[in-house]
Amino acid sequence: MEQEFALNLTQQMLTTAAKIAAPFLIACLVVGLIVSIIQVATQIQEMTLTFVPKIIAGVMVVMFFGGWMLSTLAEYAKNTILQAAG
Repeated sequence: MEQEFALNLTQQMLTTAAKIAAPFLIACLVVGLIVSIIQVATQIQEMTLTFVPKIIAGVMVVMFFGGWMLSTLAEYAKNTILQAAG
């Protein structure tokens, strides 16, 4: 029973981590791709140009999805504590 419990907790942890990280990673990936296409089209190869839009996108994602991310993480923590206690 303990091995099944540990595997279940690990699966829940990985699923929750993927759900929480997905909006941030997708937004940064899309912004990075757009900036790269613009850099190729204009032949501007400034390295700092890629970081600022990604940081702005990351902040925007946290502003829009931060509450959902926090509630998802709190729900996971609550479920994990209840499973460990029972």
